[in-house]
Amino acid sequence: MSLTPWLRWNAAPPRLSSRSPAEMVLETLMVELAGQMREAERQQWERSKAVRKICTGVDYSWLASAPRPAYDLSPGERLQLEDVCAKIHPSYCGPAILRFRQLMAEREPEVQEVSRLFRSVLHEVLERMKQEEAAHKLTRQWSLRPRGGLAPFKGRARIAPFASDIRTISEDVERDAPPPSRTWSMPEFRARKED
Repeated sequence: MSLTPWLRWNAAPPRLSSRSPAEMVLETLMVELAGQMREAERQQWERSKAVRKICTGVDYSWLASAPRPAYDLSPGERLQLEDVCAKIHPSYCGPAILRFRQLMAEREPEVQEVSRLFRSVLHEVLERMKQEEAAHKLTRQWSLRPRGGLAPFKGRARIAPFASDIRTISEDVERDAPPPSRTWSMPEFRARKED
């Protein structure tokens, strides 16, 4: 047993990663894509092996295994996916991965379809981010809005508990009749007459 790890008590503490959160999200999502592509490729190879075995009736895979062709993204497609991944906020990285894994399990796509599925999940997450940002912005606007109660109405409206200038169809009849008694607890709101 070595005592070297115990003697490092005066060594500098381990540093935190110097990478930005956006870089870590990008790397995490691209590693997830590569892993899912390898898994889809393995499943596709196993399916084709099972079909060959059924067709020929004999399994020669133990004798010689041919090297499997590896599917790789084109550089342009990889750059496009990295660009979209860079727009994902770190708090949405986990849900994006979970949604991608869920769709992979449901659909079991071919290797060539995995990048399209990944792109659709990223766009779905970006849309959700935009919707939540808009809702947050609206909430912030309402919370920062001044609350004055009836103060904004003071200049425009006058409260008159006993006056009634409401015009009706039977105005002639009402003019001659005594005004109805109003309830004290129900004031009448009316706008100022502007000349």
